[in-house]
Amino acid sequence: MLGLLAAVTTWSGCGDKQPGPETLAVPPHLVFVIGDEEYRSEESMPMLADLARRELGARVTLCFAVDSSGYIDPNRLDHIQGLQALDSADLMVLFTRFRALPENELRHITAYAESGRPMVGFRTATHAFLYPDSSGLAPMNNTWPAQVFGQQWITHHGHFEDGNAPLTEVYPTPNAAHPVLKGVAPFRAYSWLYHVNGGEWRLQGDASPLLTGRALRSAHKEAGRTDQYPLTNPVAWTKTYTGASGKPSRVFFTTLGHPYDWKDPNMRRLALNGIFWALGREIPDSLNLDFTRAYAPNNSGFGMQYKTGVRPEDFDL
Repeated sequence: MLGLLAAVTTWSGCGDKQPGPETLAVPPHLVFVIGDEEYRSEESMPMLADLARRELGARVTLCFAVDSSGYIDPNRLDHIQGLQALDSADLMVLFTRFRALPENELRHITAYAESGRPMVGFRTATHAFLYPDSSGLAPMNNTWPAQVFGQQWITHHGHFEDGNAPLTEVYPTPNAAHPVLKGVAPFRAYSWLYHVNGGEWRLQGDASPLLTGRALRSAHKEAGRTDQYPLTNPVAWTKTYTGASGKPSRVFFTTLGHPYDWKDPNMRRLALNGIFWALGREIPDSLNLDFTRAYAPNNSGFGMQYKTGVRPEDFDL
């Protein structure tokens, strides 16, 4: 197999990686919930997890969508392996898209969200789930992500030859001053801009935008709809979510997450800063943003776009 994460660390279970020698006395336990069939989160999240292990001294668990033979299969919408790891996690990182998990798996995610522990979400977590109305779980489709992360799925400005060139200019939101912005310079992202604020829509709760995206190309502009879907929109924010525990959770969210976005060190710095902040840790003035192994993801896309033949326990792309 090709190699991304190799023998620097040991993997077991659903992708439980033991921390390296730089681990803190009590390392935080980060659980990455991965199940998206479009944006290659099965490649980007292990990369990010390994950076978090190195820079934060964290213990990380990767929970993937897998097929009946135990191979990573992001096209399987009704199963993510190992979610019981969330029961003792210090941070949940969610990058899923339109999942319909059985209730015995879903409850680990919802119980975590209600617990008051911190959360980080990427891109399609605005539409993390898709259940039929008859299931009784339809509130997970729109209401849950809007309350927890700040918005549901609405629309975006268009694909435009995905992966050939950046489609969104990213820069700090005017007057935004926040530790998560430390070391993050303006950059161009391959993610086409999601609409989350403006027209009939508003970011929910106490969401505080940190970064703004400007669409470099836009189907809404071509159709004359920028009054409802403006060319600029928040692409990263912080907020809190208070669930059944009554304890507010720190939440960091970004609508960025195209597999090629992660090639830019500013994207990696943003994500690591968000993880540090959500955990209540001081964000260092500098972080090592170098990949632990070569990061060469497949492009965004549906179908068999993902790399096959990979198991969670021997993840090496």
